Amino acid sequence: MPHDFNQPIIDEFRANKGRMTGYFEGARLLLLTTTGARTGTPHTTPVGYLPDGNRVLVIASAAGSDRHPDWFRNLVAHPQVTVESGVFTYDAQAVVLTGEERDEIFARAVEADPGWAAYQEKTERIIPVVALHSLAQGGPGTINATSFGEAIKVVHDAFRQELALIRGELNKSTATDTDTDADTGTGDEFSTLGAQLRVNCLTFCQGLHNHHTGEDTVLFPLIAERHPGSDAALARLREEHEQIATLVDALRETLTTPTAPATTRAEVNRLTAALEAHLAYEEQELIPLFDA
Repeated sequence: MPHDFNQPIIDEFRANKGRMTGYFEGARLLLLTTTGARTGTPHTTPVGYLPDGNRVLVIASAAGSDRHPDWFRNLVAHPQVTVESGVFTYDAQAVVLTGEERDEIFARAVEADPGWAAYQEKTERIIPVVALHSLAQGGPGTINATSFGEAIKVVHDAFRQELALIRGELNKSTATDTDTDADTGTGDEFSTLGAQLRVNCLTFCQGLHNHHTGEDTVLFPLIAERHPGSDAALARLREEHEQIATLVDALRETLTTPTAPATTRAEVNRLTAALEAHLAYEEQELIPLFDA
């Protein structure tokens, strides 16, 4: 059974598809279910995570305790775990990172949140970093929705939430940049984004590309077949996919070249405005078709 402290967090996370209030509002949180090393029973724990392309990373800090957290000892004994992201539930293979890879990831984590360094300073153990690789076949996992219409809204809300997190991280960036830097990339104060923030943005870009590709190749043809009157709406949505892809490419360009944070922030804001309008229109046009 979960600790008493964890259970309200787990309940809120599941009830609100990963959206949290209070202390954990705006946090990157997932639910990790491991198999007990001694008992063989499942244990679910809320843990913070870092996006990292096709995998997610979790850090076994235990708030700087000298003892590894129970969930870490469990996954060492039984590496197959279950991950709940709020939107999807999927099985994953846990891999404990070592050597330079572990050190590079932990440095990225510290750059994004100095609290990780404070935890490491409290203990002599090397705080482990674990990569969770999805085992889902043919998709990201089981979506946490009871209907197609709800599934669209849940996925869209996840993109909205991730964009809000990225915008917040950009606004909190301590890097300084002048107007000259933002325009020309010159000057002594020129700076780039933090490494983890760059990964967050690139992971979001890839996820959005995959989502729109799936809609264009699978979902939209299915809707067109069953709802012939939807042709105009689908044509507009496909056109908006192309427009958003152009904005994503522009954002990627700022992430892969030395660029002042203000430039990236402007591209994220442009993408946010276009995507919000696109998601709202898609929900307006498609959810009634599924609900009918």
